[in-house]
Amino acid sequence: MMSGRHIARTLILTAALGAGCLSWLRFAQAQPPGPALEQASERDHQLMMDRLGIRKLRPAPGADTSAPVHANYAEASANPFPVWPDPLVMKHGGAVTTAKMWRQQRRPQIVEDFEREVYGRVPADVPAVGWQVTASEDERVGRVAVTASQVIGHVDNSVDPSISVEIPMMVVKPARHAGRMPVLIMFVLGRPAFPAPVSPSPEAIARMNAAMKEALARQDPSLAEVFRSRPAWQPIPTPPFFPPPRPAGDPLQQLLADGWAVALIDPTSVQPDNGAGLTRGIIGLVNKGQPRKAEDWGALRAWAWGASRAYDYLAGDPDLDARHIGIEGVSRYGKAALLTMALDERFYMVLVGSSGEGGVKPHRRNFGEAVENLTATGEYHWMAGNFLKYGAADAEGGARNAGDLPVESSELIALCAPRLTFISYGSPEAGDAPWLDQQGSYMATVAAGRVFRLLGAKDLGVGDDYRNARKPPIGTGLLDGQLAWRQHEGGHTDVPNFKYFIAWADRWMGRTSQPEP
Repeated sequence: MMSGRHIARTLILTAALGAGCLSWLRFAQAQPPGPALEQASERDHQLMMDRLGIRKLRPAPGADTSAPVHANYAEASANPFPVWPDPLVMKHGGAVTTAKMWRQQRRPQIVEDFEREVYGRVPADVPAVGWQVTASEDERVGRVAVTASQVIGHVDNSVDPSISVEIPMMVVKPARHAGRMPVLIMFVLGRPAFPAPVSPSPEAIARMNAAMKEALARQDPSLAEVFRSRPAWQPIPTPPFFPPPRPAGDPLQQLLADGWAVALIDPTSVQPDNGAGLTRGIIGLVNKGQPRKAEDWGALRAWAWGASRAYDYLAGDPDLDARHIGIEGVSRYGKAALLTMALDERFYMVLVGSSGEGGVKPHRRNFGEAVENLTATGEYHWMAGNFLKYGAADAEGGARNAGDLPVESSELIALCAPRLTFISYGSPEAGDAPWLDQQGSYMATVAAGRVFRLLGAKDLGVGDDYRNARKPPIGTGLLDGQLAWRQHEGGHTDVPNFKYFIAWADRWMGRTSQPEP
């Protein structure tokens, strides 16, 4: 039986964690890895280099121009490889002229190249995921009454019981809705929490406080006098009647007010975001704790796999519209969102926020973030082992660079066609660093447009000359087609573009956008 001290401590910790666990998790996950983690990543990185016969990699450029090796920000020298792979030319040189040729012949070629050389393959024997609702409550987000449910995906770990993978997801649905609702899966940092937890009644909190004081005084009788002299103090403060307002432009509130459902998922619950974690998570589970092979999937592909498993669950919910499920992410999660959309054709729409190298930014552009940043120790785990070859300065297979890659980011965007694809960036002046190469990302979006048109969809409507394309002014949206672009006035976020994304997606779904309350 628990002692009075244990009971009191448990109640206090439970209250504190309920209010602050998400903030703590976000803080903890934002901290730099410790030396042991770095050393384990370096060992795994070196093992892959040895496996590929790479003796030396080119150094990764730094974002700061004062660094000894730094990124290029001069447009005059940004395009050393101006001719990119053509998504509508077969490997044998024949032109792709019909939607059938694209789907049956060319698209599989591009997918194969991306899986083998860039992001890695999902193993055939990846285990199943079983989903279970563990908690649910009625809440209010802004003025919208909602039902929020905590759902846990348990990955079958019978192949290696020492590795456990559980995927927590928070599903939030408007309580009042007509028909099935569209859904946006959003990648978030940290375990997703209930959006607006409902506190116990003041009467219930008063009973809890009385029980805690009694337990503490029983454990330490001297505390009885402390409580008598401070009668107004309570271990658990009574919360205000109205919950604090959500941030201005809050995407969750905007989506719910418009009649969408939202599913929040932390990608790092699927696969850790470091090289040391490659023997853990879903990648490590499939490999039974052993290091990867050169074609094995990296973290981006694993995160995309996790989003697809979330889709499996959501598609079976009778309140939700399985035909209209989308995916969203920013920065590294923007890369994963784009990859999810490209390779899982069940997804209807994607919002790709400030994704940079490995996402929308062209590999062949020498501007800001480079291929070498994804072959160096810090971020190599996002990619397949084979991707390291393209940062090699000295290797058994010879030196290679971005120009040797068989695919380009424009083709990753093209794999999303003809489905709704919204490319979002922010302003460098507000913090969306030029490192992300907004101009190059616009060029890649333009280059993908031919595939959208071939499949009967609308592209940006600016022509096909990606080499000379210049992005429109900040705040100018190209939102008339299924392929869309908008660079907003804010920083490294996609929040300012959410109202445009919602209205754009609603239009294509035949829905009427509802103004936020």
